Amino acid sequence: MDTNPSDIALAELEQAINYWRNLRPSRGEERSLSPEVNRLAEVYALMIYERLHSLPLARIGADALALIEAWRSQRV
Repeated sequence: MDTNPSDIALAELEQAINYWRNLRPSRGEERSLSPEVNRLAEVYALMIYERLHSLPLARIGADALALIEAWRSQRV
């Protein structure tokens, strides 16, 4: 799915979350999320709560933005 490069679509965010889940799977008996997945899940929750199909990257914190950029760079 191609969107404006200054936005992230909900489907793209799901792909980024899955990418980080594969790199940093849940751990421990409680199967807690990795910090990377947890941070992206916060962005996902915001989008669901606000019923957004896409979100400007300018609204995303620096740590989550770095995770998204890392994911985007690996899929080129």
